[in-house]
Amino acid sequence: MKPWRHYAVLCVFLSFGVALSVRVLYLGVTEHDFLQQAGDKRSVHKAIIPGMRGMIYDRNGEPLAVSTPVFAVSTNPMLAKFRESELRQIAGAIGKTKQAIKNSIEKAKARGRGHVYLQRRLSWGKSNALEELDISHLKLEPEYQRYYPAGEIAAHIVGITDIDDIGIEGLESNFQASLRGHSGAKTVLRDRKKNSIRDLDYLSSPKYGEDLNLTIDLRLQFIAYRELKSAVNSHQAASGSLIMLDAKTGEVLSMVNQPSFNPNSDDRLPNRMRNRAVVDAYEPGSTIKPFTALAALESGLYTPETMIDTSPGYLWIGKKLVEDPIDRKRLSLGQSIQKSSQVAFAKLALELEREAVFDVLVRAGLGNYVGVELPGEVYGKLSSAQLQSKVGRATLAYGYGLSVSPIQLAQAYLTLASHGLKLPVSIIKSTVQRSTERVFTEQATKDVLAMMEMVTAREGTAANAAVAGYRVAGKTGTARMIGANGYDDERHIAWFAGVAPVSDPKIVMVIVINEAKSGRSGGGKVAAPVFARVAERSLRLLGVSPDKTGVELAHAAAKNAAAPVGVGGRG
Repeated sequence: MKPWRHYAVLCVFLSFGVALSVRVLYLGVTEHDFLQQAGDKRSVHKAIIPGMRGMIYDRNGEPLAVSTPVFAVSTNPMLAKFRESELRQIAGAIGKTKQAIKNSIEKAKARGRGHVYLQRRLSWGKSNALEELDISHLKLEPEYQRYYPAGEIAAHIVGITDIDDIGIEGLESNFQASLRGHSGAKTVLRDRKKNSIRDLDYLSSPKYGEDLNLTIDLRLQFIAYRELKSAVNSHQAASGSLIMLDAKTGEVLSMVNQPSFNPNSDDRLPNRMRNRAVVDAYEPGSTIKPFTALAALESGLYTPETMIDTSPGYLWIGKKLVEDPIDRKRLSLGQSIQKSSQVAFAKLALELEREAVFDVLVRAGLGNYVGVELPGEVYGKLSSAQLQSKVGRATLAYGYGLSVSPIQLAQAYLTLASHGLKLPVSIIKSTVQRSTERVFTEQATKDVLAMMEMVTAREGTAANAAVAGYRVAGKTGTARMIGANGYDDERHIAWFAGVAPVSDPKIVMVIVINEAKSGRSGGGKVAAPVFARVAERSLRLLGVSPDKTGVELAHAAAKNAAAPVGVGGRG
């Protein structure tokens, strides 16, 4: 090889190297920003850090709603070109059919979308299996899924969230603003397969939602749920509700409904999701009679011993016939409650001032919102218009012509248990002292409780509500439902509202069971036994000492077990 050729080749390579170096230097100086941005677009990405939703606890710190980390599987329909084998692998990993995945991608692509979810709320195990497939253009995004440890037991109170973790029912909905978390963001360096290599910078930190502490006691909630469900099933009833309040504070200790639903399942029927204790209103029937008696005591014309002549067992008010099952002749005011005499209370209402009963019901909280911070609370119906007629005044006195929700009736009975104080009803635990208002005199409410205690005695309409060892005051109610042609004699609402123990009230409980079809429909036979079973276990769990001990307890239990149900009135 001639020497000049060697030097010629060497010069060519040196010239090429110099030119390349100059070009690199030129681009590094003049095009630095452009090249940096172009490189970052391919390797540096913004990643969302989801903010966890706040937890919901019962009064003892038991979790009722928690958030668990999951993943959302997505892709860009404009870039993704999955092979048939890859589609089968994806389908097997996320639990869908290959055709369903293909349809989702094609539909999003036809609409010009650059993002489509193939699956939401994928578990960690499945997401790891999917990640190991190493399929291009398949993205796993972290998110949270709500889980409810108590399941059906607290479903109506806690509620649920939707696929985007937004509350849509119950407290999850009402406290969405405080419970929801706020996402943060960070920049990450990724390889060509979109795998994160390292975090480059944190743009903003995620903010976790605030926790919510309830007044509910999950132990009592379970007892109430079990007994109400058993009663609704055994009586072949359409539905039922139970509310228990703390007589000292107005806090909701338990609130259950039947039918219920599983908040951890997607199979949820609207009819089962109704929090009937708050959103449904019914005529209360004879559960209103203690308040009519309270109006009589306030008038100064009556005492618990004042006699009322109910002969001959019926009363005509214009064209309206009010009647008792039998002629009870003369009854004291206390006995009128014990036997639930319609005639006695109709006469009572007509002898009192026109607005006396109505005024007591208003002060007890009926016809107004309770404000328990659960969505959909119903107002109920209580109008002074019916006071214009004698029939309206009489029917109001024994619980017709108005409607109340179970939570409203529970608040009304709370005023009796608190000896005349109107306490705020709450379901959110708070350390702030809430204001109270005296609406009735202490002595009058104590007299009413004493008369209501006769209802649960052997001769009363609610002997089945008695709790061995504890003094119980209560009132039954049996109201006919309204059908296409007025009141339906075949369909009834069975009520029981009670307070225990009378000596020092701790709990107020209201039970309502709708359309029992087992042959029994009265509040004393359908609702009262539920009260007894729930109250007995609840009082012991709450550490409430019995009014009687030892031999007295055993004797009372045997007596109540053997006692026949007394002949009642309309209650």
